[in-house]
Parts: sequence; structure tokens; C-alpha cells
Amino acid sequence: MSRHLKLRVISLLFLFSFSLIAVGQTLPTGQEVRYNPISTAVPFLTITPDSRHGAMGDVGAATSPDANSQYLNPSKYAFTEEKFGFSLSYTPWLRQLVNDINLAYIAGYYRIDNNQVIASSLRYFSMGDITLTGQDQTTIGTVSPSEFAFDFSYSRKLSDRFSGGVALRYIRSDLSGGIGIGTGVDYTAGNVLATDVSFYYINKWGGTGTSKSIAAGINFSNIGGKISYDQGSNKEFLPANMRLGTTFTSDIDDFNSFSISLDLNKLLVPTPSTKVTYSSDGNVVYTPDNNSNTSVISSIFSSFSDAPGGLKEELQEFTISTGAEYWYNKQFALRAGYFNEAQNKGNRKFFTAGVGVKMNIAAIDFSYVIPVQRNNPLANTIRFTLLFDVDSFSKKREPTPQ
Repeated sequence: MSRHLKLRVISLLFLFSFSLIAVGQTLPTGQEVRYNPISTAVPFLTITPDSRHGAMGDVGAATSPDANSQYLNPSKYAFTEEKFGFSLSYTPWLRQLVNDINLAYIAGYYRIDNNQVIASSLRYFSMGDITLTGQDQTTIGTVSPSEFAFDFSYSRKLSDRFSGGVALRYIRSDLSGGIGIGTGVDYTAGNVLATDVSFYYINKWGGTGTSKSIAAGINFSNIGGKISYDQGSNKEFLPANMRLGTTFTSDIDDFNSFSISLDLNKLLVPTPSTKVTYSSDGNVVYTPDNNSNTSVISSIFSSFSDAPGGLKEELQEFTISTGAEYWYNKQFALRAGYFNEAQNKGNRKFFTAGVGVKMNIAAIDFSYVIPVQRNNPLANTIRFTLLFDVDSFSKKREPTPQ
């Protein structure tokens, strides 16, 4: 098989398996939109894995901490009240296209003392079975691509209202399923390390039954080297991301509480520049250049000013998530949210909804995606989460002497 076909197969694997950009979106009649989305390797790292935050429009930088804080903002763990907790989540992905792509997620934390918490999580993304064929339509083989990320974090209270956290992540991406698909240099699985750096602030006031709080958080995630699938000849950027958010929470009375959240996300990777050429029939051809030769550090800083369309396009690279959560008697939750991405940056626009039920130390969460556009591959996306928060630690702690 030619090297050209080898690269083509890899590209098709990415396109088919991840479709995080809303393929097939219909643009308004007569409106020309210069489609210039940012693409990265291992985009499964950008999928919100748990049901609670998936039901709130994918917010989470400053929501109340739970076992799933590892993905959204590890520094929130420092403000948990329990000794330890863990969660299990499962998401059938892109069910409008195929029925065998799934994301599984497990996360847990352990409180060392009043100020320090350690946590860990594992994300496993299975892309089902894909049959590869050559240019002569002969079958090369069937592969089962998969990816996973394993991480460990440490968070600490820096004051009564402020905390910080760091995480180390190992990422492995095997798109060939172990089958060499070329002559010369065979395709290999990609391996890379990445880190997260996060902070969280919360301020509470009011009395029992009428308390209120305002929280803010920021998480710089997936900051690391590039990943390669052919022994280093071609390298792809990780989905380095900045998540910035705030949450306001109010206890209406002893039984009812309500919170609203807002998150902004921006990928810290180069914006594809556009090369203009002309085809043989004289038509203009726009060819994206992913600036793959740019270093990771340079790309992080330049990502705020490298869009070909200037400031207007830079602002379009921020996705906006909004979410709301209502609790009754701290046992039953209703959630809703909205996610918005600019039309020329992927055009993902969808509403979300979900419910949660807490029973002693266990909770069950469910969420559902409702796309704005028809024929959206994200339609009917559901998430299930089983969460355990063990509160025996907080009940056994002795009060601090006055």
C-alpha cells in the first residue's frame, strides 16, 4: 500500500471515529461561511464523560465538587467534604452514525487530610470494528481502534476559599488496532504525556437554608508534547484547552437549592491558516495549513492571535456552555443546559437535559443531548453515571477546638 493511501486511511479513521465537528450541518441558504475548524489528535479527550455535567451543557469549571472533578477541574477536590468517592460512567457515542463507539470513564479521589486530596481517572474510548481496504478494493483487515487516558492529580487548599491542583496524564492512541498498513514505516500506536494545571475559588455567605455562594475556576488541560502515529515523521497537537467558568448557587430554603453556571472553552493550538490556490478550471481552492511545525509552547501563546480572520475569528473559537441545576432535599436533581460553537468552527449547537437521584452514599445520573440542527450525529447521545460519595469521614471528624 502506498504511503499516500496509508495517510488517507488514518485520516478517514479520525473523521469516522470522532466526528466531534457536526458533520453534515446545513448552512443558511445563500450564506457563504468559510469553514475553518481547529482539529487535533485524540479529540476524545474533549468529550465530557459524566452525566451530571453532560446534562448541564458541558459546564464544570466551577460547579460543586464531586467524584468527576478530575476531568473538569481537579482543584475542586480540595473542597470536597467526604473521605473518598468514585464514579463509573458510560456513553454510547455517535449513535446516529454507528452503534459500536463507546466511552467508558472511571474516576475517584481520596482525602489525605483537611487540605490535601489525591485523585485518579481512566477514560477508555472504543471505536468499534473498521474494515480497511486498499485501492484495488481488497480487504486489508479489520481493526478495532481504541484510545485511553490515565491520569493522577493532586489538589490542595491554599486558603479557606482558594485551591490549586495539578494532574499528570498518560495518553495512548491505537488507531490501527495493531495492523501495519503501509510499506516502509508501519503505522504505530501513539503515546504521549500531558499535564493539567487548575485553580478554584469559592465564597459562601448566609445562614442555614438561605446560604449562597459564588465560585470561579480555571483549568489548563492536556498541555504536553505532540503525538505521532508513524514513528515521529508526522506529529499532531493534543487538544490543549483552557476552561474558564463561574457558578452561582442559592439555597432557597431547607429543601430547595438552585445553581447556574457559565463556562468558556478555547483550544490552545494553532488555527489553520488558509492557502489560496486555483484549480485547473479557475475556481478558488482554500487549503488549510495546520501549522504542524509550530512548537507546543509557541502554539499556546499564539493561539490567541493567529486566526486568519483576526479578532472576530479568535472570539469565534471560544465555545460557550451554560447550565442550571435544581436540587430538592439534596436527593433529587433536575438539570438543563446549552452548548454553542461558532458556525465556521464546527457548528455544534445543542441543548442538554438530565436527572439525578441520590440514595445515601450512591447517586445515579442520566443525561440526554438535543441538537438544534436536524440529522446531527450527536442526536440521541445519552450518558449514564453511577457515583459514590462516602461521607463517613466528615461525620467522624472532630470539631476544631475554639
